[in-house]
Amino acid sequence: QVQLVESGGGSVQAGGSLRLSCVASGDTLYMNCMAWFRQAPGKGHEAVGTIYLGDKSTYYADSVKGRFSISHDNTKDTMYLQMNSLKPEDTAMYYCATKPLYSGCSTLRIAFSEFQSRGQGTQVTVSS
Repeated sequence: QVQLVESGGGSVQAGGSLRLSCVASGDTLYMNCMAWFRQAPGKGHEAVGTIYLGDKSTYYADSVKGRFSISHDNTKDTMYLQMNSLKPEDTAMYYCATKPLYSGCSTLRIAFSEFQSRGQGTQVTVSS
């Protein structure tokens, strides 16, 4: 079992930046695909992006491509989400998640529920 804890959320004005962190602990050797999801009020979970830990390949939703960047530090078992040029529509609760299987990791055809380990979330609020 892997435990995940997110941090780094906050309130920023449009155009600003934030960096979210996701610290993993437990059976981290079984992590393969790590993902960031977000959920805006009244909406379902949206996959923001993923990173395949085998070769550190990253994949992004069209809505954040060119603005968001995912990275992973093996020495700290920590995944990051660098968010630049933030927009009000980026306002949401952001969650990290991981699963041992690669399936869907490169296409973002993934559902939040299929990830065995999920964090509690960190709130991001972007004002106009």
